[in-house]
Amino acid sequence: MPLNIKDLKITSADFQPLGDLRDEHAGDKGNVLPQLTVSGVPKEATELAVICHDPDAPLANGFTHWTVYGIDPATTDLSDAQEKFRVGPNGAGDKQYYGPQPPAGHGKHHYYFWVYALDTAVEGTPTREEFLQKYAGNIIEQNRIVGLYENVCHASAVDGDSRPIAGAG
Repeated sequence: MPLNIKDLKITSADFQPLGDLRDEHAGDKGNVLPQLTVSGVPKEATELAVICHDPDAPLANGFTHWTVYGIDPATTDLSDAQEKFRVGPNGAGDKQYYGPQPPAGHGKHHYYFWVYALDTAVEGTPTREEFLQKYAGNIIEQNRIVGLYENVCHASAVDGDSRPIAGAG
């Protein structure tokens, strides 16, 4: 699917493009959806869809953290999107935002928050893969903001046998 990026934008007051997401946004440390703002929606858009995806997750197709459909094109602030619009399944099959939680020590992961302006309404709550397959031809414009998150692995002063490591501490 070719990228069609023109005027449509998605930004956040919580992180800069390629900036770090805060711990409060992580799945195991608050699970708070970052603030997201949409602008430059094409006038011919029927609705918007937003998907958050981590292509760095150690799974065949990465991990989808959030899918939301039925967003009115006049919407600019997505803070209450969980309650206002149709939330589809994340990679675990739950219909909710699930924040970053990369494996400890796996390095920084990239979290792509995609916004899609469509010329038709999305039916139901498809998975990310179903949405991209069925609606690729209906995307007028798309854009994304990418946030980074790392689950830092802190070295322990105890080895795997629960014995102090020589020289630690």
